[in-house]
Amino acid sequence: MSSDKKIDVSVVVPLLNESESLPELIEWIDRVFKQESLVGEVCLVDDGSTDNSWEVICELKEKYNWIKGIRFLRNYGKSAALQMGFQEVSGEVVITMDADLQDSPDEIPELRRMILEDGYDIVSGWKKKRYDPITKTIPTKIYNAATRALSGIKLHDMNCGLKAYRLDVVKVVEVYGEMHRYIPVIAKWNGFGNIGEKVVEHRARQYGSTKFGLERFINGFLDLMSITFVSRFKKAPMHFFGLLGTLSFLSGAIAAVWLLAEKVYLSINNLKVAREVTEQPLFYLALTAVIIGTQMFMTGFIAEMVSLNQPNRNDYHIKSRIE
Repeated sequence: MSSDKKIDVSVVVPLLNESESLPELIEWIDRVFKQESLVGEVCLVDDGSTDNSWEVICELKEKYNWIKGIRFLRNYGKSAALQMGFQEVSGEVVITMDADLQDSPDEIPELRRMILEDGYDIVSGWKKKRYDPITKTIPTKIYNAATRALSGIKLHDMNCGLKAYRLDVVKVVEVYGEMHRYIPVIAKWNGFGNIGEKVVEHRARQYGSTKFGLERFINGFLDLMSITFVSRFKKAPMHFFGLLGTLSFLSGAIAAVWLLAEKVYLSINNLKVAREVTEQPLFYLALTAVIIGTQMFMTGFIAEMVSLNQPNRNDYHIKSRIE
């Protein structure tokens, strides 16, 4: 493939110990490229495999010159693999899929069409019929429902590895930690809000075993909390901490003033005081609320100062420019 030839589609495949499935996957993708007359490339990112996956990739490169390969020194996770793959590819449409043959390359043409013709920024796969155990499907449904509620993105299967992106989306979004599950969320908050969905085939795993355990659902929920906070308050952390601090401080102050006013009223009217102010639980709750409110304010100010000193504080993504 000529280096200056326009690439129609790039496929990014993160993998970990998938040496058995790689030859079949690449052969399948090759058939799709030829059937659809597509100029394509595949970036295989070996995320620290301990089998002979890298050797298989090198052998495949000798047969298919459009293969790119990246090998990590150790396992960094799927997000890191996708981020590196996104940096390497240049096709007008970028498609991600897993290496275990549970995603079908036959979906590539339609996913590409939906990006180019229907105008979507992202098209996410929906594995409506799954071949996973109930221990995986039930937590997945709960996780997807929580993500839809918090993000406002109505996707049935947020964690589906089979997705298509417009090239400028993958060049803008930054995927780190375990945030690969939330690329549509990150993209939406970066201005790419035209997100579609397509029912895709989910195939039973043919080789090896799944690399993910139940802990990914706990991590996924924590990541959702993190990305929700960072995306909304990254530029103005005081809006978050200041609001909570104000509510806490005011509630504590009002309760304290009420208690003091009650004591003064009873004293002026020579009425018996049931309990001293300092003997009432509400006083200590009010004092705690005032202290927490003050701390939240200070946290907000410190966060604002850190944000002000970041070199990329005003790093905004520009869609177009006239000079």
